[in-house]
Amino acid sequence: MIPSSISCKEEVLVGTPHHSNWLTFARTLTNQSDFPRILAYINIRLSSFHFFLCKNLINHKDILFISFFNNNVCSYIMNIYSNASHLALKYLKDTKVSINNLLIMTGDFNIRDSL
Repeated sequence: MIPSSISCKEEVLVGTPHHSNWLTFARTLTNQSDFPRILAYINIRLSSFHFFLCKNLINHKDILFISFFNNNVCSYIMNIYSNASHLALKYLKDTKVSINNLLIMTGDFNIRDSL
């Protein structure tokens, strides 16, 4: 629930918040139970870098792999959500993809150190 600026009652937030100053990247729903658990916002002032969601290189529902171009060099941003089973991290470990120019990798890894 989120507080409403119009009503004293809380309203249910459904979907992803959008704003005209931000590009939103999220996977497309394939079915109702396959909702995206991760998204990325990129300010429109950076749109000249031509950002693209690259599902052809890494295709996992908890990983966003985004490419962009700067001076004709392709670079990448990766955003990861790892659930309690660490499925996204296991996928990356088992996937044989060579990633050059990965400039930033972010995420909520949910990994607890036993020590």
